[in-house]
Amino acid sequence: MTLATGTIRHAPKAVLHDHLDGGLRPSTMIDLAAQSGYQGLPTTDPDALAAWIRRGADRKSLELYLETFAHTVGVLQERDAIIRVAAECAEDLAADGVVYAEVRYAPELSTERGLTLDEVVEANLEGFRIGMERAAAAGTPIVMKMLVTAMRQAARSVEVAACALRHRDEGVVGFDIAGPEAGFRPTRHLDAFDLVRRENFHITIHAGESFGLPSIWEALQFAGAERLGHGVRIVDDITVRDDGSVELGRLAAFVRDRRVPLEMCPSSNVHTGAAASIGEHPFDLLRRLRFRVTVNTDNRLMSGVTMSSEFAALDAAFGLGLGEMEWLTINALKSAFAPFDERLRLINEVVKPGYARLRADASRVVNAAT
Repeated sequence: MTLATGTIRHAPKAVLHDHLDGGLRPSTMIDLAAQSGYQGLPTTDPDALAAWIRRGADRKSLELYLETFAHTVGVLQERDAIIRVAAECAEDLAADGVVYAEVRYAPELSTERGLTLDEVVEANLEGFRIGMERAAAAGTPIVMKMLVTAMRQAARSVEVAACALRHRDEGVVGFDIAGPEAGFRPTRHLDAFDLVRRENFHITIHAGESFGLPSIWEALQFAGAERLGHGVRIVDDITVRDDGSVELGRLAAFVRDRRVPLEMCPSSNVHTGAAASIGEHPFDLLRRLRFRVTVNTDNRLMSGVTMSSEFAALDAAFGLGLGEMEWLTINALKSAFAPFDERLRLINEVVKPGYARLRADASRVVNAAT
């Protein structure tokens, strides 16, 4: 029996892999384009724009998927625009039942009109602050943190890493690299990763999405990644025999034994061609083998998803139930880059009581029916 939509929406959730420039409201894109003079949007109808972007993203290629970001980044070149989008991001996630979110953005993408890296990050954090206040006032409190991302095909990673460190006490909790994997391996940015590690800061790296095991190996063993963005290709190091027995290769065993979190984004992986369908996604095998799996949205606009819709799709395919939802949510909070005390408070005071209430509600429904 699949979980009810309302149950999934009200369940406390945590997201570790969500891109600010991948989650704009279409109506906001249209407003910001008009205000800034951006001429590139294919339509000014919000529904048609959303459909156009989703079609553009669902082309089974990471490189083609990334092309749609030209339009979201195009309207994120002004301070007020970044603040608005960040505030709405917090409100939208909170309304979907998310209680903790690490949302990432590459500040170098918003410097075309003169903003500095620091100004972009400050605007992003100000938007999160406003969004958290609004969400709390609406009765849906959320904790928002920022991951500062460098583009792996560019050459500003050291500069971006230094910017992340300057704002570590204001809401930035980690450093990431993103963009096309093929041809842009993590080892191109070792100076940036070394800087971050010397300062005892956190690292997550997009690895094992469109490229295979070498990307994951480099991210872990050379760059010092604590989490893997996607990491779906770790399945290439796992053998499932005809009799159902499973053998883990050296890298897969290392990832599981070390409890390296996998920031899995099922719908996005289908759209980029990393998985054929939700039903065939390695998520199910990896969770059954008890890897440190987490569920994430990646890009809510491009993939047309929410955290609730991702959980609903996984529940329909694999029969998660509330117990697995809670386990996956606690996985995410255990793996988050927020301070330990803050994570523990959310687990013990928000997540566990929230799921206990939902189980009690479900039990009352069953008892009433019998």
